[in-house]
Amino acid sequence: MTLRRTSTLAFARLTGIFTIIIFAGLLLAAAPAWARYADIVLDARTGQVLHETNADVRTYPASLTKLMTLYLAFEALEQGRLTLDQTVPVSAHAAAQAPTKLGLTPGEHIRVRDLLLGLVTKSANDGAVVLGEALGGTEPKFAAMMTAKARALGMSDTTFKNASGLPNLRQMTTARDMARLALALQRDFPQDYHYFSTREFSYKGTVIKNHNNLLGKVDGVDGMKTGFIQASGFNLVASAERNGRRFIAVVLGGETPKARDQEVAALLEHAFAGDLTPGTTPVAALPSQKIKPAKPVKVANAAPAKPMKQVHVASTAASPAPNFGETFTNWAIQVGAFSRQVSAHDAATKALDQLAQIVNDAEVAVVGGGKALYRARIVGLTEASAQDACRLLRQKGTDCMAIGPIAGHSLAAAPN
Repeated sequence: MTLRRTSTLAFARLTGIFTIIIFAGLLLAAAPAWARYADIVLDARTGQVLHETNADVRTYPASLTKLMTLYLAFEALEQGRLTLDQTVPVSAHAAAQAPTKLGLTPGEHIRVRDLLLGLVTKSANDGAVVLGEALGGTEPKFAAMMTAKARALGMSDTTFKNASGLPNLRQMTTARDMARLALALQRDFPQDYHYFSTREFSYKGTVIKNHNNLLGKVDGVDGMKTGFIQASGFNLVASAERNGRRFIAVVLGGETPKARDQEVAALLEHAFAGDLTPGTTPVAALPSQKIKPAKPVKVANAAPAKPMKQVHVASTAASPAPNFGETFTNWAIQVGAFSRQVSAHDAATKALDQLAQIVNDAEVAVVGGGKALYRARIVGLTEASAQDACRLLRQKGTDCMAIGPIAGHSLAAAPN
């Protein structure tokens, strides 16, 4: 009897061990898409992919998720749905998030400006949820907004399930999609990009340092965001500008923070040295100069000097997004973003007058309106003429951003 019971227990244990081994083998065979290393490097001026490794392999974004949270926050600021000095409430759900966090308590209020800085520097999970709830009502509703925006930006392999990047098996992305998001942030909100350069800020008497170790250590690096959860490895999106040239590098799945940082730094150095061979997959282009807020132009009188050409903008969610496999021909430049349509028109008209000797058949276009800012643009340019135009305008003291086209649209109708 005892022998039979012992044999039965031994057999059960062996069966359990074999089951565990088989199950572990299945996991290893099925998955580790997320365990793979991935990277991509883009020329931010042309949108050209210069290098990529496993760029379309799905993985976990970790705190790179906060780049989308920030995108939607910048959009809300531009549209007047949030203001920097506005205070928003902290819910019990937000306060209960796992570290890293600002240590917010239920019922307190925090300024939007501090939330932005907390996300960029400390990668505060509680702050991300506070922003998400302020914009979406609840975090799940905000996550649905994040995924919808991802689709509008062409991030077809990305799904968001929370505002922070804390572990969720269904929250996934790719290196290519993170590059798309980095490009979109710089293209759509150049006036807000400076937040990513913040090396430290003080909150409640505590000095918080930025997790991005490349700031101040690698020449030209001025943003953007780190991320880590156990399942993803160490992630980093970085952008750098030197002598009018800007590159974006994304690394996902680094083995250690140091290895990740070294890999991103090396990719950027190779890009600036011209060692990377361009591919054939351009995306929407970005400014070639160091990004800074556009300077508003004072309006002498309310009436525009020339008949105003109004451009209607399609809904962002319905507009085609940049496609990494298309070649574009129509370019534009942007010379400012303004709260009044007449100011935007006058700024674009003034810029076009200054470019009379170097551009032909270009037109003034005012994009946006409603709750969004009016963007002053000159459309109908080639890539070369757009870059030449910006170079001349900068020499004359006017901020200028060259913009590549959105697939299927003229630049005048580019999504906001």
